[in-house]
Amino acid sequence: MTDTSINRPLSAEELDRFGAELDALRARTVAKIGAEDARYIRRIVKAVRYTEVAGRGLLFFGLFPPAWILGTLLLGLSKILENMELGHNVIHGQYDWMNDPTLNGKTYEWDIVGTADNWRKTHNYKHHTYTNIRGLDDDIGYGVLRIFPEQKWKPIYLAQPLFAVIFALLFEWGVAIQDLRLGRWMQGKMSGAQLRKEFAPVGRKMRRQIIKDYVVFPLLAGPFFLPVLTGNVVANILRSLWTYTVIFCGHFTADVETFPKSVLRNESRGHWYLRQLRGSSNLSGGPLLHIMTGNLSHQIEHHMFPDIPARRYAEVAPEIREICARYGQRYNTGSLPKQFGQVIWRILRHSLPSRPRGDRALTLDPPRDVAAA
Repeated sequence: MTDTSINRPLSAEELDRFGAELDALRARTVAKIGAEDARYIRRIVKAVRYTEVAGRGLLFFGLFPPAWILGTLLLGLSKILENMELGHNVIHGQYDWMNDPTLNGKTYEWDIVGTADNWRKTHNYKHHTYTNIRGLDDDIGYGVLRIFPEQKWKPIYLAQPLFAVIFALLFEWGVAIQDLRLGRWMQGKMSGAQLRKEFAPVGRKMRRQIIKDYVVFPLLAGPFFLPVLTGNVVANILRSLWTYTVIFCGHFTADVETFPKSVLRNESRGHWYLRQLRGSSNLSGGPLLHIMTGNLSHQIEHHMFPDIPARRYAEVAPEIREICARYGQRYNTGSLPKQFGQVIWRILRHSLPSRPRGDRALTLDPPRDVAAA
């Protein structure tokens, strides 16, 4: 089975069958969820805890370079696992069925400077409802980068390669302020009082994280204050770089598409699935890569089934790929170097002037507009 480079236009009847097959796959997968999934996520909780304790413990002996390096890497690993395989998936409600208050998607708070409440709004609701719809999905370039030719070019985008590097290093901070709509405030469309009100919970979360990582643990180390401080800084940067890489590979590779708001008119279930497929890309690899990415290496499956335990994505991926092949739809996947190389190309290419590309129709019955990147 080979991927198609050009998606075959689907009729309304084909879209209905496409959606029905994916709904049936979802139902079969949901029926399997149970004790095995509970054991898995509890093992992840333990892995997060033990790697954090080991990492922080080694950093207390950070004057010795091997201890500092290993401690920083273990702490970074803990933060990545908590952020991606634990926090992201729990906040999606993937484990609400367990009725465990520590794994409740509505109340879980994770170990980054951004609040889980803001993430539930910008990611769980806006991004997953309006995936890659221009003007509705703020994740298209995160308001910082021009990633797609449909975005209007501005002279400031000439500095985009530099912005991209800074954004990668500070990704958790960018996510934290994503919903503050700073652009509206700078344009005078939001009052300072309103901005302060919206920033208040974010500011409290930032303060807690700063105190924990950059004050409390370094002070507890006494004479090893500086190694512990630098270890925490590097561990947080490692998490930001990895998260940025995984998320951008899942959304901004060469064949990923964006869409106009018109796709929402009478959007069928099959058309919704098609939008998730064409707005996503996967990473090929083994079990370790899948765990380290929070199974966002299966971004297509995640966009289709965001509330199913992510460990199930590897199980359903072959069937989704087979369904896509039968309907002549590209299943976008590739290695991490390949996919991230395409992301870098997009960042560089679209930093330069070009006319916004018009929407290219996807022939349906009746026709509906879909913009292809």
